[in-house]
Formats: sequence, C-alpha cells, structure tokens
Amino acid sequence: MDDIFIQTDALHQLKSATAWHYGVLPKEKKQGVFHLYCSDTQTINEFEEELQLLLNTPICFHPISDTEIRRLLNKYYQQGENRSPEISGALSDNFLQKIIQEARSLRSSDIHIEIYEDKCRVRMRIDGQLVERHLINHQDYPMLVNVIKVEAHLDIAEKRLPQDGRMSFERGAEKFDIRVSVLPTLRGEKIVLRLLNNDAANISLDKLGFSDHDRQNYMQGVRRPNGLLLISGPTGSGKTTTLYATLKLLNQETRNVMTIEDPVEYTLDGINQAQLKESIGLTFGAALRSFLRQDPDVIMVGEIRDPDTAEMAIRAAITGHLVLSTIHTNSAWGTVNRLTDMGVDPFLVSDTLTTTVAQRLVRLLCPECKKKVAFDGSFFPPHFSPPTEVGYCYDPVGCNACYQTGYKGRKAIYEVIPIDRELAQEIKKRTLHISELLTARGIKTLAINAFELFQEGATSAEEIYPLLFNY
Repeated sequence: MDDIFIQTDALHQLKSATAWHYGVLPKEKKQGVFHLYCSDTQTINEFEEELQLLLNTPICFHPISDTEIRRLLNKYYQQGENRSPEISGALSDNFLQKIIQEARSLRSSDIHIEIYEDKCRVRMRIDGQLVERHLINHQDYPMLVNVIKVEAHLDIAEKRLPQDGRMSFERGAEKFDIRVSVLPTLRGEKIVLRLLNNDAANISLDKLGFSDHDRQNYMQGVRRPNGLLLISGPTGSGKTTTLYATLKLLNQETRNVMTIEDPVEYTLDGINQAQLKESIGLTFGAALRSFLRQDPDVIMVGEIRDPDTAEMAIRAAITGHLVLSTIHTNSAWGTVNRLTDMGVDPFLVSDTLTTTVAQRLVRLLCPECKKKVAFDGSFFPPHFSPPTEVGYCYDPVGCNACYQTGYKGRKAIYEVIPIDRELAQEIKKRTLHISELLTARGIKTLAINAFELFQEGATSAEEIYPLLFNY
C-alpha cells in the first residue's frame, strides 16, 4: 500500500468534494474507462451508477483497505482545497491568485511554474521539499506566463533573456510581496515565485533554535560595537530570518541601522532599508560606499558574494561599524577560507571577524504519528563517530495532522564560533582545521547538533544524514 502514488493529472480529473463524498480516489483513465480506488468495506452497488452518471464515463473499482483510502484522501485531497478539472483545462481568470493563496496556506516558500515537452506543472516547496500540485495544458501556459509578467512589471515580449521582478499580493488583511524570476529554458520560460514574509513582528532570537551555549556565543558578537558577524549556509537555510531577528534586537532609537538587500524580505520600522539594483549600478559594494557617508552604527549586507563587497564589508568593520552579512560556505570556519579566497588579507580577517555562524534547517517528525523502530548504527557515514550509541530511533509515518508527510515544521540548528585571540592567530596562519580547538571550547558542530536532535527523537536519520556526511 505504501507504493500507491497518484499522478497529478489523475487527481485533477476528480473533484475533492466528490472524492470525499464517495470515498474514492482516481487510479488512471485507460481506454475510456475511469479506474478508481475504493474501500474494501464499501458496497459498490449503492453508488456505482450515481458516480458513473456524475463522471459521464464507465468505471472500474479497485478495492483497498479502508485505512489506506482515508490516508490517501488526506494526502492528496486535503479538506477544504479545491482541486478541479478546470486547472488542467482552460485556466480560470484568477488561477494565479488561487495558487498563491494555496501556497500561503501550505506554508510554501516558493512556487515553481515549469514547462516540459509532455507537460506543464506547478510545484510548491513545502518544508524544504518540492511537491507537484497542479498540471497546466500547453496552450494555456503562455497566458499564465504573461499574466505573471504583467503583474511583476516585466517585458512580455522578451522571451530570450532572464528577467527579475516583484509583485504584491493582497487579500483582506493579508499583504505580502512576491519575488519573480523568469528563466528561458529549452521548452519555454520557467518562473519561480518566492513568497516574502513582510511581517517581522514574530521574529525573535529566542524562537530560532539556538542552544543556550550557542546563543551566548552569538550574543557576544552582536553586543560588540564593531566587527564583522557572518552567517553561512545554503539558500533556504534561514540565514535572512536570523539576521532580521538580530536587527530587531539592535533596532534602537540611539542607533542608525542600514541594510542593503536583494530583495528586501521583511520591513522593520526604524531601519533604513535599500533594495539592490544592479542594472543601474546599485550593487552591494556601491551601497556600502554610500552607507559609510551616512553615519551608520549597524550595517547589514544581504550577501558577500564578490571581492568588492568583501573588501567594503571589511573596511566598514575596521572603521568602527558593526557589519552583519551572509556568505555561502559549508561550515562556520569555512567563512574564513572563503574571505581569503576573495582576496581579503588574513590579517584583516583576523582583526575584523568577531563571530562566524553556520546554519541549517532540519524537518521535525510529526509528534502525532512518528514510529519507534530499532536503529542500525551502520547507517551513519563511515567517517562519522557518534558521541553515544543509539539503540532506537523514530521514522516518519504520515497522518492527517501532517498531511501524510510524516514531518511537521522545521527547526534551525547552528554552529557558532566566537573569534578569540587564539583563533585569530589561526586565521593569520591560514589553518584549515580547528576541530580540537572547537572541542576545547565546548563548541558543537552542525553534525553534533543534528545528531542530538535525532537522538531526542525530534527528527529522522534520513533528515540528518547530509549533515553527518559533511562532518
């Protein structure tokens, strides 16, 4: 039963209300016959004729257990959602509004609208994983692309070059911005919509997942009047959220706080926020040069991505400003090597870098349905030595509370390294590995923090494996 997978095109041939009312799910449509899954406890004769008239096609039933039917209904037809054949056919006027609302209700961060040779689809990133939600006819796809381009103030005639824009979504009291990225591909234009959460009211360092020790080390850098504080991690690991929680703490009447971002994801009263516009020369480096003439106390740079930005961030930190930024590396200590690779002198890095942080997001098991199982220690990567033995763990199962995914929510884990005099000397020496020094200071790596989360039963072995592999 766990192998049952229902294709998106089949789902759109049966409305959610119909599926729930009759307790059936679509299997496939073959040679003019609609094949449906039904419960093995149902009396098919009672509704076969009625359902056949409703669907206007011959029906063939495939009985499976009642428990499995309910599991699949909750997985593929969430109560209240409106899957409908019109999505696969001609697009309705407000289809774009529908998928944005759906993504918001599912706590999705991105909407992917893609075209291929045999199909066009809409996928949504939910808790870090892409899930296919809708299919679109090829003849309707260009219309949807044009609607999005018009809303984002992009050139609908330009189909050969990438374009980036921004649009706003407003429904009742809810209002947020959406970043739009258009990329020409082999079959047509692919669009990614990034849903930006403008509300920073609920962001707090206390709610992000810092352990007491990590938070104490992090706050040492935040309380410094000057220096460079860097947060590293891949796209979608929560770096910007951590930065905004920090800015919210630093946002006081006595400080001049300035940011340059791409894009501005949250708005905070009392902070001067600038939007990156590389097309007119407003780059991170150019904005930093202007910021230094604006009498700042705290500067936040969205990302250090090139030597010019790195140089200006170091210059700002060394002249008495607190600079916060993000950088793409695999570990907290890796930021040191990344800066030197950009051409920054190790002596300048050692004099300005006060705190370096690595961050990841880990999916949490649904507490309602996780299952306790025996654990085989050979699952760990060969080079990872667990601090303690693990006799059992928890696996994802799936239930109504987690939409049959087995996971519910995510938690950030951190690796925080405060740079003291001894570590500053290691930076000058270009030391690549400092694991012994970190252990002596009680600093836990991402791998150890992930392992402890797994040992507590909060997440699964599969979820933390990539972090252990990079140990």
